[in-house]
Amino acid sequence: MSFHLNSSLVGLLAAVALVTGAHAENVKVAFIDPFSGPVGILSKVAINEFRVAEDLYRQQPGADKHTLEFVEFDNKASPPETALQFKAAVDQGFRYVTQGIGSGASAALIDAVAKHNERNPGKEVVYIGWAANDPDLTNSKCSFWHFRMDSNSDMKLEGLTTFMAKQAGIKKVYLMNQNYATGQAVSKRAKEYLQRKRPEIQIVGDDLVPLNQVKDFAPYVAKIRATGADTILTSNYGTDLSLLIKAAREADLKVDFYTLNANAFGAPAAIGANGVDRVKLVAYYHQNIDGFPGKEHVEALKKKHDQDYMALAAASAVTMLHLGFKDAKSIDPVKVAFAMEGMKFKALTGDVEMRKSDHQMQQPLYIATWTKVNGKDVKYDQESTGYGWRTEQKLDTYVSAQPTSCEMKRPPAP
Repeated sequence: MSFHLNSSLVGLLAAVALVTGAHAENVKVAFIDPFSGPVGILSKVAINEFRVAEDLYRQQPGADKHTLEFVEFDNKASPPETALQFKAAVDQGFRYVTQGIGSGASAALIDAVAKHNERNPGKEVVYIGWAANDPDLTNSKCSFWHFRMDSNSDMKLEGLTTFMAKQAGIKKVYLMNQNYATGQAVSKRAKEYLQRKRPEIQIVGDDLVPLNQVKDFAPYVAKIRATGADTILTSNYGTDLSLLIKAAREADLKVDFYTLNANAFGAPAAIGANGVDRVKLVAYYHQNIDGFPGKEHVEALKKKHDQDYMALAAASAVTMLHLGFKDAKSIDPVKVAFAMEGMKFKALTGDVEMRKSDHQMQQPLYIATWTKVNGKDVKYDQESTGYGWRTEQKLDTYVSAQPTSCEMKRPPAP
């Protein structure tokens, strides 16, 4: 005997399963980032990390029954295209999205998600931000539906400038950042923090370069040399960082780089031998942290994709989502969002907290120096250079924690 369910009944049963979590579900997550263009490689590297994190999670004892599937949506690094790709994802039934490259795109996605959720009760979407650093995203632009896994640029600068203030050799600092939300925030905060912590440091230059448009940084390097700067502080990423470092190397510019993104794909190869002991990094992860947390992730990525581990956010996001499913006893986005805010769990680098007041991840940070692999405190290199990161200082969570201006508007609790 056979029978057929009509489409309405099928839809009703699917909705019941979503709300109750009655059986194992494959939860599709729209990965809305630039998969083409000059920074497309960063998105491809990142989505591989999310997929490996999910594979490794599934091997853990006590893993929940649901699975995560990450699907590419190319936003071409454009805020308007981000909104279009979000609509495409929603039309296809996605209830979870993630994005990280470009704070302008992040702001557009926060806005699109909030408007969609307000207009479509019962079809809400949750947004996991994995990399964008603009502090406003969890301050004036904060949203109940957005959870940021990375530390924002104010947090990173708080830690980095505290370290810089103790370096007696720093006299003249040149600020070099990209002309978008995060770059502008870094420029502003770097001046404030250095003035507060060591006012005798001179800011001798402050450039905001067009995002991913400069093909040759030689003119900027000549300008930096003319100021007598001994230090460059930069939040550049992608080609804007690798080309800047390349131009400095070719011009034999003897300055120290203090960076927020020098461990991102492409930058280590550009740094090479010339950056030894000259390039510093503030980050929430690098491969030579004491005890080498995340060894399985690093080795699985190398074996499967021949790439270095870049974004701890991938493992943290996968863990948080699965814990949210378990705590909520559901994959319904509203219930999961309430379960995730305020959540404390053990990430690869220790205890972290998704702060309830603004949905900004609170976690340790590290100051590291680029140097030659020595088999001791620098066991692992990046991009087959023979060089890697040596921890200079671990900054406990409270050191870089920042107050928030977020005034969170929450929906009714389920």
